[in-house]
Order: sequence, then C-alpha cells, then structure tokens
Amino acid sequence: MSRNGKKPIPIPGGVTIQVQGRQVKIEGAKGKLEDEFRPEVQIVQDSTPSQLRVIAPEGELSRKSQKIFSQYQGLTRSLLFNMVQGVHEGFRKELDIHGTGYTAKLQGREVVLNIGFCHPIILKIPEGIQVEMANPRHILVTGCCKQQVGQFAANIRAIRPPSVYLGKGIRYRGEIVRQKPTKNMLGGD
Repeated sequence: MSRNGKKPIPIPGGVTIQVQGRQVKIEGAKGKLEDEFRPEVQIVQDSTPSQLRVIAPEGELSRKSQKIFSQYQGLTRSLLFNMVQGVHEGFRKELDIHGTGYTAKLQGREVVLNIGFCHPIILKIPEGIQVEMANPRHILVTGCCKQQVGQFAANIRAIRPPSVYLGKGIRYRGEIVRQKPTKNMLGGD
C-alpha cells in the first residue's frame, strides 16, 4: 500500500475546499484551483482536525489491482497537497540569464528575450502566472499551479539552455553547469 498516499493533508487557515465526488475545488489567498481525479480513489474531507484524506479501495483484490490503486492513491494525494500549498503559499521558479548582451524585459503580458538570435523572442505569459524582473538578467516566475509555473519556466529555459563549453544561456537559479574544456585547452597538435 502507498505510505505517502495514506498521510492526511492538513488544511491551513484561509483555505476553503469543496469536494463533490471526483471534483475538488480549492480556494486560498493566492488563487483558486480545481481538478477532477480518478474514480478509483475516494477523497474525504475531515472537519476536526481540518484535513483531507485519500482512500483507496480495500478488500479482496488481486495484487496487481492493489498496486495500481495504491499508485493512484499516492498520485492523488501528491496532486492535492500541491494544490493546497499553491493556493496558500504559491510556487516560484527563478531563472538567470548568462551571456554578454543577453537581456530580458517585460512588455505588458509578454516576456521579450534578446539572447543572441537575430531577432527578439517573445513569449506570452499564460493566465494565472506572474512574471517579475528585478533586473534584465533575472526572471522570477510565480503562480499557484505548480505544473504551470514549472512548465513556463522550462519553456523560457528551453529557448537558450546553458552551453557546456561557454556557460552562456538561461539557467535556473542555483543550477550548476559543468563546463567542458574546449579543444584548444586539451593540448592537441
């Protein structure tokens, strides 16, 4: 059985949850999220203490069925936990731009990147995502949906990933890029 899936999810103050069958709506200070989950698991909201539990069916099931239901239980619990955390605290990804002349700027709901191409790259910011820039070489992506924040940050990074030879490009804050020696540093003939 899923050890992680059996843990209850504590509901912090200021977060409201509505469970209607497979549909779950969560609302908090940072926004609201809703999702529909698999029919194999049951989502139960306890009022004292305020928590959510995910229950997988038990009984005379084959080992394969028990394993599948256990996996659904763990997945559902993880997704619900991320939703509760997102509407309460939010998620953030920070990106740094390295390279001479590489910059970024905000124009309304668009991020404009000048990163070594002959033209600027323009990315539309999806609904529910906020982007801040303290300086032209630092991008902060925030939002209440973990998947959206991570996907938009990955889309930005994918435009110019860090080079393993020069180190130029867009990388996550704190990401370590191991640089390879260039051919002239290897000491050839």
